[in-house]
Amino acid sequence: MSKNQLCLDEQLCFPIYAASNLIVKAYRPFLTPLGLTYPQYLVMLVLWEKECVSVGDLGQILHLDSGTLTPLLKRMETSGLINRSRDPNDERRVLISLKDKGRDLSAEADKIPKELTKNIEFDNLNQLRDELKVLVNLLSERI
Repeated sequence: MSKNQLCLDEQLCFPIYAASNLIVKAYRPFLTPLGLTYPQYLVMLVLWEKECVSVGDLGQILHLDSGTLTPLLKRMETSGLINRSRDPNDERRVLISLKDKGRDLSAEADKIPKELTKNIEFDNLNQLRDELKVLVNLLSERI
């Protein structure tokens, strides 16, 4: 491996890592008034779209393991955003669904994506998102 390959600027991982950290920071002022952390917001995005999902499916969608997801979901249940219940067809599965408070939060959160990107002049934002999805899928298959 050449010395140049070990330079931080040559790494694919670093700009993705830095962008991820900065994106989470950028979301914070919008999510804090809603009482949400960024990972909780991701859970809510899935539930606003699907209404009900198993913990296993949620973990696959968000690329989170159950050790990370379970305490997160417990806190969200305690705060009145979601219900956790056993699947009546398979007691081993836990289903996550929205409570009214969680469902109602979508109206307040609806403005977040537009507000977050309104001052970003990047013509290819959608293309970048799509290319990152491809990268995520490729890496998911290999890991």
